[in-house]
Amino acid sequence: MANHDKTEKATPKRRSEARKKGQVAKSTDLNGAVVLAAGLVGLTFMGPKVVSGISSAMRSIFAQISHPGEATTAAGLHALMSLAMSTILATVAPIAAMCVAAAVLANVGQVGMKPSLQALKPSFGKLNPLTGFKNVFGSRAPFEGAKAIAKVLIVGAVVALALIPQLTQLGASVGTPPAALGSLISSSVMGVAERASIAWLLIAVIDVIWQRHKFNKSLKMTKQEVKEEHRNADLPPEIKGAIRRRQRQAAMARMMAALPQADVVVTNPTHFAVALQYDGSHPAPVVVAKGQDLVAKQIRRIAEENNVPIVPDPPLARALHKSVEIGQMIPAELYAAVAQVLAFVYRMAGRRKAAR
Repeated sequence: MANHDKTEKATPKRRSEARKKGQVAKSTDLNGAVVLAAGLVGLTFMGPKVVSGISSAMRSIFAQISHPGEATTAAGLHALMSLAMSTILATVAPIAAMCVAAAVLANVGQVGMKPSLQALKPSFGKLNPLTGFKNVFGSRAPFEGAKAIAKVLIVGAVVALALIPQLTQLGASVGTPPAALGSLISSSVMGVAERASIAWLLIAVIDVIWQRHKFNKSLKMTKQEVKEEHRNADLPPEIKGAIRRRQRQAAMARMMAALPQADVVVTNPTHFAVALQYDGSHPAPVVVAKGQDLVAKQIRRIAEENNVPIVPDPPLARALHKSVEIGQMIPAELYAAVAQVLAFVYRMAGRRKAAR
């Protein structure tokens, strides 16, 4: 159905179904900006402790390795490793924990505390390199590329405006004692980082608004879909169940009637069966029937009765059964695998004709 027909806002049921599938409006820019801000806050409050702890550890390490005979023994190496690990835990670990907590809070703040196990299920389509190519160079690529360039330009401009006025001050610091120079440089770096963090947060807020707008637009429904949903919501559960059973039976009958016109049936070989038809009326093959277990057995039986080729290909059968509905064309990431199956079927058909 055309997108311009979807003019109605998504109903709570549609939103709930999308949430169960793991479809939510989320900005990765907000996560990154919040983590950066948390890291800067951690460095602001714990920076002196980090510098003191690392300098103390470095002095101890240099003191130990000044005696190679002792430092290169098993006990000496163990002592050096223990000192390094304890220093990391005492200085870096608290800041890292703040960043992790900020990342969790940013995600929870955007999508809430309702994890979706369905989104964690493995998808064979995600493992296909064609899918990754499509995601990188698909229809969203120009917008995402423009957004990335704008983000770099804005943050870069903010950093440049903050850094250029300090160049003369840094140039005048020649001859400054190391301790004072370190304090001056760290103060300048933190000032620039804070401005960059604020700029990134503003970009993230804009991205959050855009992601939610895009997500709400993708969930829009047609007037007919809204009417059907409200009509079904007012029916008793028994009537709903009866309607669903009749719909399944009618769909099964249509599927089995279309099966003899299929070009090939791809099987698991026992658990899944998917029938494909490619008559040239569509840009790609169409799934005309699919099923699991008993339905798959019935599909294979009808295919054998009507001389429809059956090709065992477990990965392809599972991928087709999971990702393509009946009446839909196969996705681009499965073109190559399906083309190999159809080529094999056509070659076998040609050999049988030649033998006759």
